[in-house]
Amino acid sequence: MIIDLPNTSTSALTKKLVQIRNDSGAMALGRVLTLIIVVDEDRAEEAIESAIEASHMHPCRVVALVHGNRRGSSRVDGQIRIGGDAGASEVVVMRLYGEVNGHGEALVLPLLLPDSPVVGWWPCDAPTDLASDPVGAMCQRRINDSAVAKNPHAELKRRAKNYAPGDTDLAWSRITLWRALLAAALDQRPYEPVTGAVVVGGIDSSATDLLAGWLAEALNVPVTRGRSPQGSGLISVRLDRPSGPLDLVRPEGTTIATLSHPDQPVRRVGLTRRSDADCLTDELRRLDPDEVYELALVEGLRRVTDRSSLASALVRAGKAPSPDEARLMARRAGERSRQTSSDMVTVDTERDQVVATDKATDSEVGHRAEGQKRIGSRVSDGPTVGQGSAPAAEASATKKPAATKSSGSRSTTTKSSTKKSTGKKASS
Repeated sequence: MIIDLPNTSTSALTKKLVQIRNDSGAMALGRVLTLIIVVDEDRAEEAIESAIEASHMHPCRVVALVHGNRRGSSRVDGQIRIGGDAGASEVVVMRLYGEVNGHGEALVLPLLLPDSPVVGWWPCDAPTDLASDPVGAMCQRRINDSAVAKNPHAELKRRAKNYAPGDTDLAWSRITLWRALLAAALDQRPYEPVTGAVVVGGIDSSATDLLAGWLAEALNVPVTRGRSPQGSGLISVRLDRPSGPLDLVRPEGTTIATLSHPDQPVRRVGLTRRSDADCLTDELRRLDPDEVYELALVEGLRRVTDRSSLASALVRAGKAPSPDEARLMARRAGERSRQTSSDMVTVDTERDQVVATDKATDSEVGHRAEGQKRIGSRVSDGPTVGQGSAPAAEASATKKPAATKSSGSRSTTTKSSTKKSTGKKASS
Protein backbone atom coordinates (compact mmCIF):
# COMPACT_ATOMS: atom_id res chain seq x y z
CA MET A 1 0.00 0.00 0.00
CA ILE A 2 1.29 3.46 -0.96
CA ILE A 3 -0.04 6.60 0.68
CA ASP A 4 0.88 9.93 -0.93
CA LEU A 5 0.98 13.10 1.18
CA PRO A 6 1.88 16.01 -1.13
CA ASN A 7 3.13 19.27 0.35
CA THR A 8 3.19 17.81 3.84
CA SER A 9 5.20 18.10 7.06
CA THR A 10 6.95 15.70 9.40
CA SER A 11 4.18 16.04 11.98
CA ALA A 12 1.61 14.95 9.40
CA LEU A 13 3.77 11.97 8.43
CA THR A 14 4.18 10.98 12.08
CA LYS A 15 0.44 11.17 12.72
CA LYS A 16 -0.20 9.03 9.67
CA LEU A 17 2.25 6.39 10.88
CA VAL A 18 0.52 6.31 14.27
CA GLN A 19 -2.82 5.87 12.53
CA ILE A 20 -1.43 2.99 10.48
CA ARG A 21 -0.10 1.38 13.63
CA ASN A 22 -3.50 1.62 15.31
CA ASP A 23 -5.25 0.23 12.25
CA SER A 24 -2.78 -2.48 11.28
CA GLY A 25 -1.09 -3.36 14.56
CA ALA A 26 2.17 -5.20 14.11
CA MET A 27 2.55 -3.99 10.51
CA ALA A 28 4.08 -0.77 11.81
CA LEU A 29 6.03 -2.34 14.69
CA GLY A 30 8.85 -4.84 15.14
CA ARG A 31 11.60 -2.78 13.50
CA VAL A 32 15.18 -3.21 14.68
CA LEU A 33 16.77 -0.04 13.26
CA THR A 34 16.21 3.10 11.22
CA LEU A 35 17.86 3.28 7.81
CA ILE A 36 18.28 6.80 6.41
CA ILE A 37 18.89 7.03 2.67
CA VAL A 38 20.23 10.30 1.28
CA VAL A 39 19.89 10.11 -2.48
CA ASP A 40 19.21 12.13 -5.61
CA GLU A 41 16.01 11.79 -7.59
CA ASP A 42 17.55 9.78 -10.43
CA ARG A 43 18.65 6.94 -8.17
CA ALA A 44 15.94 7.11 -5.55
CA GLU A 45 13.79 4.17 -6.64
CA GLU A 46 16.79 1.92 -7.18
CA ALA A 47 18.11 2.67 -3.69
CA ILE A 48 14.70 2.20 -2.07
CA GLU A 49 14.26 -1.17 -3.78
CA SER A 50 17.66 -2.30 -2.49
CA ALA A 51 16.72 -1.21 1.03
CA ILE A 52 13.40 -3.07 0.82
CA GLU A 53 15.19 -6.24 -0.25
CA ALA A 54 17.69 -5.88 2.60
CA SER A 55 14.84 -5.39 5.06
CA HIS A 56 13.83 -9.03 4.68
CA MET A 57 16.92 -9.86 6.72
CA HIS A 58 16.84 -6.72 8.85
CA PRO A 59 13.32 -5.32 9.44
CA CYS A 60 13.68 -1.57 9.69
CA ARG A 61 12.08 1.77 9.08
CA VAL A 62 13.46 3.28 5.89
CA VAL A 63 13.49 7.07 5.70
CA ALA A 64 14.50 8.30 2.24
CA LEU A 65 15.58 11.92 1.80
CA VAL A 66 15.29 12.49 -1.94
CA HIS A 67 16.93 15.71 -3.08
CA GLY A 68 14.96 17.40 -5.83
CA ASN A 69 15.18 20.83 -7.42
CA ARG A 70 17.00 23.20 -5.08
CA ARG A 71 15.41 26.24 -6.69
CA GLY A 72 11.94 27.57 -6.10
CA SER A 73 9.80 27.47 -2.99
CA SER A 74 10.43 25.06 -0.17
CA ARG A 75 8.20 22.01 -0.21
CA VAL A 76 8.16 18.45 1.11
CA ASP A 77 6.21 15.78 -0.74
CA GLY A 78 5.73 12.74 1.48
CA GLN A 79 4.95 9.13 0.73
CA ILE A 80 4.42 6.13 3.03
CA ARG A 81 4.80 2.56 1.78
CA ILE A 82 3.75 -0.44 3.84
CA GLY A 83 2.79 -4.05 3.25
CA GLY A 84 3.80 -5.64 -0.02
CA ASP A 85 5.23 -2.38 -1.34
CA ALA A 86 7.69 -2.15 1.57
CA GLY A 87 8.82 -5.74 2.13
CA ALA A 88 9.59 -6.29 5.83
CA SER A 89 9.98 -2.58 6.45
CA GLU A 90 7.97 0.61 6.40
CA VAL A 91 9.22 3.22 3.97
CA VAL A 92 8.85 6.96 4.41
CA VAL A 93 9.89 8.95 1.34
CA MET A 94 10.37 12.71 1.56
CA ARG A 95 11.10 14.57 -1.66
CA LEU A 96 12.73 17.88 -0.86
CA TYR A 97 12.48 21.04 -2.95
CA GLY A 98 13.97 24.48 -2.45
CA GLU A 99 15.90 25.52 0.65
CA VAL A 100 14.63 22.58 2.66
CA ASN A 101 17.21 20.43 0.85
CA GLY A 102 19.82 21.74 3.28
CA HIS A 103 17.88 20.74 6.41
CA GLY A 104 17.43 17.02 6.00
CA GLU A 105 18.54 16.24 9.57
CA ALA A 106 15.66 18.33 11.00
CA LEU A 107 13.15 16.49 8.83
CA VAL A 108 14.37 13.00 9.65
CA LEU A 109 14.79 13.44 13.40
CA PRO A 110 11.07 13.12 14.34
CA LEU A 111 10.81 9.91 12.27
CA LEU A 112 13.59 7.96 14.01
CA LEU A 113 12.53 4.84 15.88
CA PRO A 114 13.05 5.25 19.64
CA ASP A 115 15.82 3.27 21.36
CA SER A 116 17.09 1.70 18.16
CA PRO A 117 20.27 2.10 16.07
CA VAL A 118 20.44 4.51 13.15
CA VAL A 119 22.29 3.71 9.92
CA GLY A 120 22.93 6.19 7.13
CA TRP A 121 23.46 5.28 3.48
CA TRP A 122 24.59 7.57 0.65
CA PRO A 123 24.13 5.66 -2.67
CA CYS A 124 25.29 8.71 -4.66
CA ASP A 125 28.01 11.25 -3.91
CA ALA A 126 28.55 11.31 -0.16
CA PRO A 127 29.87 14.16 2.02
CA THR A 128 33.64 14.37 2.31
CA ASP A 129 33.49 13.78 6.06
CA LEU A 130 30.59 11.46 6.85
CA ALA A 131 30.90 11.74 10.61
CA SER A 132 30.73 15.56 10.50
CA ASP A 133 27.69 15.64 8.24
CA PRO A 134 24.48 16.61 10.11
CA VAL A 135 22.74 13.39 9.06
CA GLY A 136 25.85 11.27 9.57
CA ALA A 137 26.38 12.62 13.08
CA MET A 138 23.20 10.88 14.28
CA CYS A 139 24.18 7.50 12.77
CA GLN A 140 26.08 4.63 14.38
CA ARG A 141 27.01 3.31 10.94
CA ARG A 142 27.62 5.39 7.80
CA ILE A 143 27.69 3.64 4.44
CA ASN A 144 28.95 5.20 1.23
CA ASP A 145 29.77 3.78 -2.21
CA SER A 146 33.14 4.86 -3.57
CA ALA A 147 32.43 3.10 -6.88
CA VAL A 148 30.02 5.86 -7.99
CA ALA A 149 32.61 8.62 -7.60
CA LYS A 150 34.24 10.13 -10.69
CA ASN A 151 37.66 9.08 -9.40
CA PRO A 152 37.20 6.07 -7.10
CA HIS A 153 40.86 5.90 -6.02
CA ALA A 154 40.88 9.57 -5.03
CA GLU A 155 37.60 8.98 -3.20
CA LEU A 156 39.22 6.18 -1.18
CA LYS A 157 42.05 8.52 -0.24
CA ARG A 158 39.52 11.07 1.04
CA ARG A 159 37.75 8.36 3.02
CA ALA A 160 41.03 7.27 4.56
CA LYS A 161 41.90 10.82 5.53
CA ASN A 162 38.51 11.50 7.13
CA TYR A 163 37.81 8.05 8.50
CA ALA A 164 35.82 7.79 11.72
CA PRO A 165 34.74 4.62 13.54
CA GLY A 166 31.49 3.45 11.98
CA ASP A 167 32.34 4.43 8.39
CA THR A 168 32.17 1.72 5.74
CA ASP A 169 31.93 1.27 1.99
CA LEU A 170 29.79 -0.96 -0.23
CA ALA A 171 32.95 -1.65 -2.23
CA TRP A 172 34.28 -3.43 0.87
CA SER A 173 31.29 -5.77 0.90
CA ARG A 174 31.75 -6.51 -2.80
CA ILE A 175 35.03 -8.32 -2.05
CA THR A 176 33.73 -10.36 0.90
CA LEU A 177 33.59 -13.58 -1.14
CA TRP A 178 37.06 -12.95 -2.58
CA ARG A 179 38.53 -12.47 0.87
CA ALA A 180 36.80 -15.60 2.17
CA LEU A 181 38.11 -17.77 -0.70
CA LEU A 182 41.67 -16.51 -0.35
CA ALA A 183 41.69 -16.97 3.42
CA ALA A 184 40.31 -20.51 3.08
CA ALA A 185 42.89 -21.39 0.40
CA LEU A 186 45.76 -20.25 2.64
CA ASP A 187 44.46 -22.50 5.43
CA GLN A 188 45.16 -25.56 3.28
CA ARG A 189 48.42 -27.28 2.42
CA PRO A 190 51.12 -26.38 1.70
CA TYR A 191 51.43 -24.10 4.73
CA GLU A 192 53.91 -21.70 3.20
CA PRO A 193 54.43 -17.97 3.65
CA VAL A 194 53.26 -15.60 0.94
CA THR A 195 56.14 -13.63 -0.55
CA GLY A 196 54.17 -11.25 -2.79
CA ALA A 197 50.79 -10.55 -4.32
CA VAL A 198 49.38 -9.17 -7.57
CA VAL A 199 45.79 -7.89 -7.79
CA VAL A 200 44.35 -7.04 -11.22
CA GLY A 201 41.16 -5.07 -11.79
CA GLY A 202 39.61 -2.18 -13.64
CA ILE A 203 41.27 1.18 -13.37
CA ASP A 204 38.03 2.51 -11.87
CA SER A 205 37.47 -0.41 -9.47
CA SER A 206 37.64 0.74 -5.85
CA ALA A 207 36.98 -2.85 -4.77
CA THR A 208 40.28 -3.87 -6.38
CA ASP A 209 42.09 -1.12 -4.48
CA LEU A 210 40.56 -2.23 -1.19
CA LEU A 211 41.46 -5.87 -1.81
CA ALA A 212 45.06 -4.88 -2.58
CA GLY A 213 45.17 -2.81 0.61
CA TRP A 214 43.73 -5.68 2.64
CA LEU A 215 46.39 -8.10 1.34
CA ALA A 216 49.19 -5.61 1.97
CA GLU A 217 48.07 -5.07 5.56
CA ALA A 218 47.15 -8.68 6.38
CA LEU A 219 50.14 -10.42 4.78
CA ASN A 220 52.76 -7.68 5.17
CA VAL A 221 54.13 -8.32 1.67
CA PRO A 222 54.64 -6.10 -1.39
CA VAL A 223 51.46 -5.90 -3.46
CA THR A 224 51.18 -4.85 -7.11
CA ARG A 225 47.90 -3.40 -8.32
CA GLY A 226 47.46 -4.15 -12.03
CA ARG A 227 45.20 -1.95 -14.16
CA SER A 228 42.73 -3.43 -16.64
CA PRO A 229 40.27 -1.48 -18.86
CA GLN A 230 37.64 0.68 -17.23
CA GLY A 231 34.51 -1.18 -16.18
CA SER A 232 36.14 -4.63 -16.06
CA GLY A 233 35.94 -4.87 -12.26
CA LEU A 234 38.04 -7.19 -10.14
CA ILE A 235 39.63 -9.89 -12.32
CA SER A 236 42.38 -11.84 -10.58
CA VAL A 237 44.57 -12.30 -7.52
CA ARG A 238 47.92 -14.07 -7.43
CA LEU A 239 49.68 -14.96 -4.18
CA ASP A 240 53.29 -16.02 -4.69
CA ARG A 241 54.58 -18.89 -2.55
CA PRO A 242 57.74 -21.04 -2.74
CA SER A 243 55.89 -24.06 -4.18
CA GLY A 244 54.14 -21.95 -6.82
CA PRO A 245 51.53 -19.21 -7.16
CA LEU A 246 48.00 -19.45 -5.84
CA ASP A 247 45.68 -17.94 -8.46
CA LEU A 248 42.06 -16.87 -8.13
CA VAL A 249 40.77 -15.65 -11.50
CA ARG A 250 37.34 -14.50 -12.63
CA PRO A 251 37.55 -13.41 -16.28
CA GLU A 252 35.56 -10.37 -17.29
CA GLY A 253 31.95 -11.11 -18.14
CA THR A 254 31.77 -14.46 -16.32
CA THR A 255 30.47 -15.62 -12.96
CA ILE A 256 32.71 -18.69 -12.64
CA ALA A 257 36.18 -18.28 -11.15
CA THR A 258 39.05 -20.74 -11.05
CA LEU A 259 41.19 -21.42 -7.98
CA SER A 260 44.45 -23.11 -8.92
CA HIS A 261 47.71 -24.18 -7.31
CA PRO A 262 50.51 -26.36 -8.76
CA ASP A 263 50.00 -29.11 -6.16
CA GLN A 264 46.21 -29.21 -6.35
CA PRO A 265 43.56 -29.70 -9.04
CA VAL A 266 41.86 -26.68 -10.55
CA ARG A 267 38.61 -25.84 -8.81
CA ARG A 268 35.66 -23.96 -10.27
CA VAL A 269 34.04 -21.48 -7.89
CA GLY A 270 30.84 -19.52 -8.33
CA LEU A 271 31.78 -15.86 -7.89
CA THR A 272 28.96 -13.62 -9.04
CA ARG A 273 29.00 -9.86 -8.84
CA ARG A 274 27.12 -8.81 -5.73
CA SER A 275 24.19 -6.44 -5.97
CA ASP A 276 23.77 -3.34 -3.83
CA ALA A 277 21.03 -5.13 -1.88
CA ASP A 278 23.39 -8.00 -1.01
CA CYS A 279 26.13 -5.61 0.07
CA LEU A 280 23.71 -3.51 2.11
CA THR A 281 22.43 -6.64 3.84
CA ASP A 282 25.98 -7.53 4.84
CA GLU A 283 26.68 -4.06 6.19
CA LEU A 284 23.53 -4.08 8.31
CA ARG A 285 24.62 -7.29 10.03
CA ARG A 286 27.03 -5.40 12.24
CA LEU A 287 26.59 -2.02 13.86
CA ASP A 288 29.99 -1.76 15.52
CA PRO A 289 33.10 -0.30 13.82
CA ASP A 290 34.79 -2.54 11.26
CA GLU A 291 38.45 -2.64 12.31
CA VAL A 292 39.54 -4.79 9.35
CA TYR A 293 38.10 -2.29 6.89
CA GLU A 294 39.79 0.53 8.79
CA LEU A 295 43.22 -1.14 8.53
CA ALA A 296 42.76 -1.93 4.83
CA LEU A 297 41.65 1.63 4.07
CA VAL A 298 43.91 3.70 6.30
CA GLU A 299 47.06 1.54 6.43
CA GLY A 300 46.84 -0.94 3.57
CA LEU A 301 46.20 1.39 0.63
CA ARG A 302 49.38 3.36 1.14
CA ARG A 303 51.40 0.14 1.37
CA VAL A 304 50.50 -0.95 -2.16
CA THR A 305 53.86 -0.66 -3.91
CA ASP A 306 52.91 -0.42 -7.59
CA ARG A 307 49.76 1.00 -9.18
CA SER A 308 51.10 1.86 -12.63
CA SER A 309 51.47 -1.61 -14.17
CA LEU A 310 49.08 -2.63 -16.94
CA ALA A 311 47.34 -5.98 -16.64
CA SER A 312 48.47 -7.10 -20.11
CA ALA A 313 52.11 -6.38 -19.26
CA LEU A 314 51.88 -8.32 -16.02
CA VAL A 315 50.38 -11.32 -17.85
CA ARG A 316 53.09 -11.28 -20.53
CA ALA A 317 55.77 -11.10 -17.83
CA GLY A 318 54.24 -14.08 -16.00
CA LYS A 319 53.50 -12.02 -12.90
CA ALA A 320 49.71 -12.27 -13.18
CA PRO A 321 47.46 -15.14 -14.32
CA SER A 322 45.98 -15.07 -17.81
CA PRO A 323 42.18 -14.72 -17.95
CA ASP A 324 42.10 -16.65 -21.24
CA GLU A 325 43.91 -19.60 -19.68
CA ALA A 326 41.55 -19.39 -16.74
CA ARG A 327 38.55 -19.68 -19.08
CA LEU A 328 40.10 -22.77 -20.65
CA MET A 329 40.87 -24.36 -17.28
CA ALA A 330 37.32 -23.65 -16.08
CA ARG A 331 35.90 -25.30 -19.20
CA ARG A 332 38.07 -28.40 -18.76
CA ALA A 333 37.24 -28.62 -15.07
CA GLY A 334 33.55 -28.35 -15.91
CA GLU A 335 33.81 -31.18 -18.42
CA ARG A 336 35.51 -33.40 -15.83
CA SER A 337 32.91 -32.60 -13.20
CA ARG A 338 30.10 -33.62 -15.56
CA GLN A 339 31.50 -37.16 -15.78
CA THR A 340 29.31 -38.39 -12.96
CA SER A 341 28.21 -41.96 -12.36
CA SER A 342 25.16 -41.49 -14.57
CA ASP A 343 27.39 -40.36 -17.44
CA MET A 344 29.80 -43.29 -17.10
CA VAL A 345 27.30 -46.04 -17.99
CA THR A 346 24.31 -46.29 -20.33
CA VAL A 347 21.37 -48.70 -19.99
CA ASP A 348 20.11 -50.25 -23.23
CA THR A 349 16.41 -50.84 -22.41
CA GLU A 350 15.77 -52.94 -25.53
CA ARG A 351 18.48 -55.51 -24.79
CA ASP A 352 18.28 -54.97 -21.00
CA GLN A 353 22.04 -54.53 -20.94
CA VAL A 354 24.42 -52.04 -19.31
CA VAL A 355 27.32 -50.88 -21.47
CA ALA A 356 30.18 -48.45 -20.86
CA THR A 357 29.98 -45.08 -22.58
CA ASP A 358 32.73 -43.05 -24.19
CA LYS A 359 32.78 -40.76 -21.17
CA ALA A 360 33.81 -43.57 -18.83
CA THR A 361 37.40 -43.19 -17.73
CA ASP A 362 37.65 -46.87 -16.61
CA SER A 363 37.23 -49.63 -19.19
CA GLU A 364 35.81 -51.98 -16.57
CA VAL A 365 32.95 -49.69 -15.55
CA GLY A 366 30.52 -51.53 -17.82
CA HIS A 367 31.52 -54.96 -16.47
CA ARG A 368 31.16 -53.79 -12.90
CA ALA A 369 27.76 -52.26 -13.64
CA GLU A 370 26.61 -55.50 -15.33
CA GLY A 371 27.67 -57.50 -12.30
CA GLN A 372 25.90 -55.13 -9.97
CA LYS A 373 22.74 -55.43 -12.06
CA ARG A 374 22.82 -59.26 -11.88
CA ILE A 375 23.22 -59.08 -8.13
CA GLY A 376 20.36 -56.61 -7.91
CA SER A 377 18.15 -58.89 -10.02
CA ARG A 378 18.79 -61.86 -7.72
CA VAL A 379 18.02 -59.74 -4.68
CA SER A 380 14.79 -58.38 -6.18
CA ASP A 381 13.61 -61.89 -7.26
CA GLY A 382 14.34 -63.38 -3.83
CA PRO A 383 12.21 -63.21 -0.71
CA THR A 384 11.67 -60.00 1.13
CA VAL A 385 13.59 -59.56 4.32
CA GLY A 386 11.66 -61.16 7.20
CA GLN A 387 9.49 -63.31 4.87
CA GLY A 388 10.02 -66.64 3.14
CA SER A 389 9.27 -67.55 -0.45
CA ALA A 390 5.79 -68.67 -1.43
CA PRO A 391 6.61 -72.41 -1.87
CA ALA A 392 8.52 -72.48 1.35
CA ALA A 393 5.66 -70.76 3.16
CA GLU A 394 3.13 -73.29 1.79
CA ALA A 395 5.38 -76.18 2.76
CA SER A 396 5.76 -74.87 6.26
CA ALA A 397 1.97 -74.37 6.46
CA THR A 398 1.29 -78.02 5.39
CA LYS A 399 3.89 -79.35 7.77
CA LYS A 400 2.37 -77.71 10.83
CA PRO A 401 -0.75 -80.00 11.06
CA ALA A 402 1.44 -83.08 10.58
CA ALA A 403 3.66 -81.95 13.36
CA THR A 404 0.62 -81.37 15.53
CA LYS A 405 -0.74 -84.84 14.68
CA SER A 406 2.54 -86.53 15.49
CA SER A 407 2.76 -84.71 18.75
CA GLY A 408 -0.84 -85.80 19.50
CA SER A 409 0.00 -89.46 18.80
CA ARG A 410 2.99 -89.21 21.06
CA SER A 411 0.83 -87.84 23.86
CA THR A 412 -1.74 -90.67 23.33
CA THR A 413 0.97 -93.31 23.51
CA THR A 414 2.22 -91.74 26.69
CA LYS A 415 -1.26 -91.85 28.21
CA SER A 416 -1.81 -95.52 27.28
CA SER A 417 1.54 -96.52 28.69
CA THR A 418 0.68 -94.70 31.90
CA LYS A 419 -2.65 -96.57 32.19
CA LYS A 420 -0.95 -99.95 31.65
CA SER A 421 1.58 -99.28 34.34
CA THR A 422 -1.16 -98.15 36.71
CA GLY A 423 -3.20 -101.34 36.09
CA LYS A 424 -0.22 -103.56 36.76
CA LYS A 425 0.37 -101.84 40.08
CA ALA A 426 -3.28 -102.30 41.05
CA SER A 427 -3.30 -106.09 40.21
CA SER A 428 -0.13 -106.67 42.12
